[in-house]
Amino acid sequence: MASLNNLLHFFENNREFSLFSILLVMSLIFFLASWLTGPWRWINGVLFTIFILLLGAWLTFIVYATQYRTLQIIYAAILAILILAIILVTTFSWLFCLWNAYFVWKRESHTLPNLLTLFLGLGMIVAWLFTLSAPASYLPKWLIELLNFAPLTAGYLGLIMYNFLVNLLLYQFIPRRYHQDYLIVLGAGLIDGERVTPLLASRINRAIQFAQKQAAKGRKYPKIIMSGGQGGNEKISEAQAMYNYAISQGVQADQILLEDKSKNTYENMLFSKNIASQDFGSNSFKAKFFSNNFHIYRAGLLARQVGLNADGVGSYTRPYFLPNAIIREFAGVFVMHKKLHFTILGLFAAYAIFTALITLF
Repeated sequence: MASLNNLLHFFENNREFSLFSILLVMSLIFFLASWLTGPWRWINGVLFTIFILLLGAWLTFIVYATQYRTLQIIYAAILAILILAIILVTTFSWLFCLWNAYFVWKRESHTLPNLLTLFLGLGMIVAWLFTLSAPASYLPKWLIELLNFAPLTAGYLGLIMYNFLVNLLLYQFIPRRYHQDYLIVLGAGLIDGERVTPLLASRINRAIQFAQKQAAKGRKYPKIIMSGGQGGNEKISEAQAMYNYAISQGVQADQILLEDKSKNTYENMLFSKNIASQDFGSNSFKAKFFSNNFHIYRAGLLARQVGLNADGVGSYTRPYFLPNAIIREFAGVFVMHKKLHFTILGLFAAYAIFTALITLF
């Protein structure tokens, strides 16, 4: 009781801090309300960042208001380590990209999508070397003004990439809610045109685990929709290969539906929604979709586009594969909002051209 009275006394004597605490709680409420009702919203990353910044400021005030020197030293050391880590990651990100590219080169096919970290790392090196060469000392002023487009673009892409990463991370923690009617498994490429890859098998296994856990809770076993068409170099559809694998894992044939016409994630969602609606008899069914953890956020955006009210559950992906995969997913989300992004980049370009022209007169 005495500690509660001391706490109340502290807040009464620190009105500004009390108001700041209310602001912190409100930011958390706004974030949770937005995230829980719409985990696909891009604003969730912004709201979460605002909450974390306010929480950091709140904790800083608390620590230094205690007057405990040891606690203050520990807190300052933690902050220093975090700041140093951010600086090191930013400074040597090119090295991480090249290191990742080396592992991907050794373990995966040498296709363009698997070489993205290599190109990004080399681009960072070129940018660093150009910056260190002090271009302002030998380039005309108008060209320097024109080149200002580059850091503006990099800063903008960095911000939206950060927001994408935050949203991708938050999407991994969506409540599972084990009361689904359908589980939609998104297809991927096949081995020898007829067998599921380890990546695709992980998606199917995750859906089977989900179904078994739901049944263990005393609820009905959901139907699993295997979604994936037949590629030009595939002997059977991805849906059929997924069906064969699920049967080998003990799933009953009458618990599986096939969607074997889709060619991309958008069609996965659209065609699977239609199959579920026909089987259920209406659009009021409950569903989850399953893909790898790096893919479920963009897939969730596409689900909303086709009117499928479903959130995703991610399966495990080998860590070395994630950087390239995440870059591809970011590019996909970027293209989904290309009008907005290219409008902003166009404004940056117009500003750079305008300032360059001014220096000529």
